[in-house]
Amino acid sequence: MNENQNTSTTAAESRPPLTADLSGAELLRWYWTLEELTGLARALGVARHGGKTALTARLAAALDGLPLPADPARRRPASAQLTEPVDGATVIPEGQRCSQVLRRYFLEAIGPGFHFDAFMRDFIAHSPGRTLSEAVAHWHATRPEAAQPREIGEQFAYNRFTSAWHRRNPAGTPAQARAAWHAHRALPRHPGEASDSSGPA
Repeated sequence: MNENQNTSTTAAESRPPLTADLSGAELLRWYWTLEELTGLARALGVARHGGKTALTARLAAALDGLPLPADPARRRPASAQLTEPVDGATVIPEGQRCSQVLRRYFLEAIGPGFHFDAFMRDFIAHSPGRTLSEAVAHWHATRPEAAQPREIGEQFAYNRFTSAWHRRNPAGTPAQARAAWHAHRALPRHPGEASDSSGPA
């Protein structure tokens, strides 16, 4: 093996410029900030709405000359929301949001520890026809599971990375964690790794 070949195979890869010359596969191999992706979308004439995952998918398709993915269904028009007064017999209507009216009721019925976590948001969103007293019972029934550590969603890659970094480096500072994140996101992704990358630029 000659010296030039050895150098090229052992040198660490560096992130390529984010331009229209990239392939979709190469785009997905690297971490990009939303600002970077938005700039490329503007240059390519690709719609910039939606979250980072949707934007990345559109850009990858555009770079490869493929049809753009269909946009997710638009939200349904807002439906009528509960107004005060409410009580345990109040029925949750279709399309009810986790509103301040519900928050005040649950704080009174459950106590100051109440908050709209994933369990309660899911119950409110998918339980039309059930009552607020049933929602209170659901809160209490889900507390053991809610206390278990939960995996951070793919769209929060920065949070997931720094959480894992602090577990490995309990004496580390936020500045060190941020520096480690910047070093991490400058590397290509591992196969199967989430394609989204929220976090500081």
